[in-house]
Amino acid sequence: MLRERVISAAFGAGWTLVCRLPESWARVLFRVGADVAWRRQGRGVQVLEGNLLRVLRTDAADSGYAHVDGKELRTLSRKVLRSYARYYLETFRLQIIPKQRILDGMHANLPNVDLTLEYLKNGRGVIYALPHMGDFEQAGRWVNLYGAGSFTTVAERLKPESVYERWVKFRQSLGMEVLPTTGGPHPFGVLAQRLRAGKLVCLVADRDLSETGVEVDFFGEKALLPAGPAALAVQTGAALMPVSCWFVGDTEWAVHVHEEIPVPADGDRRQKVAAMTQQLAAVFEQAIRERPQDWHMLQRVFVADLDPERLARSRGGAAAGGDA
Repeated sequence: MLRERVISAAFGAGWTLVCRLPESWARVLFRVGADVAWRRQGRGVQVLEGNLLRVLRTDAADSGYAHVDGKELRTLSRKVLRSYARYYLETFRLQIIPKQRILDGMHANLPNVDLTLEYLKNGRGVIYALPHMGDFEQAGRWVNLYGAGSFTTVAERLKPESVYERWVKFRQSLGMEVLPTTGGPHPFGVLAQRLRAGKLVCLVADRDLSETGVEVDFFGEKALLPAGPAALAVQTGAALMPVSCWFVGDTEWAVHVHEEIPVPADGDRRQKVAAMTQQLAAVFEQAIRERPQDWHMLQRVFVADLDPERLARSRGGAAAGGDA
């Protein structure tokens, strides 16, 4: 209990300090922190480089090369960690960034965003499925300001609980309803209710947190992606629209809402979910290949890297037709 109180107090103090520091100072501190983590090459960095290696191998194969330069991989991983640090910095400071700066600084393909709002206006739910790219928190804030008003998402329950509660309260203040992955009603049912009511749901979907992940082809290997986004679209009739985010320069952002992935006409429910999840993976792959420096994936995604027992459970759950 004492350890949790200390962590909670340190988290709160750090958050407050980041918001009070001049932005230029805060950026320097976070950049230095990213470089220190990169040099230490801890477990997260090693996993990151394993993921990035798949990206570079795919690019190398398309260019006719047989191998990836180790220096190129290390250079890219450093860029990713700096991008990841910027994500955290701007997320912490999101509460003090002026609304107009967010509206003016976001580059977006507005026709598909406007289509989203039209769907919502007419009572059709929309699912935005995103990889861990750029500042998706900033993009979420922007889409609310642009016209969505609010959306529902899912988040892992952090420890200690006080940190999680503060994080949820902060997101709620920005128009985000946050459902925990554990310790509450099953998120799938609540998300389905929101979609049937014509609401927007945003889900980060390039890493499976359940036991029902779908195996997809991803950068030339098998990977596990969550079934949830496609399963929700199949069950509710909501529009499944992939979204990618990235940073533009040092002070601006970009979001691209891709074309809707339609529900296949043929196949049973499980086959439809698998087909749609594979299409989602293909969109993610292209977006990541275009801007690999903004893909913040420090967790295991590829089947070859996963624990065999967890993989077996996931395959069993997917065969049983799990929802999320």
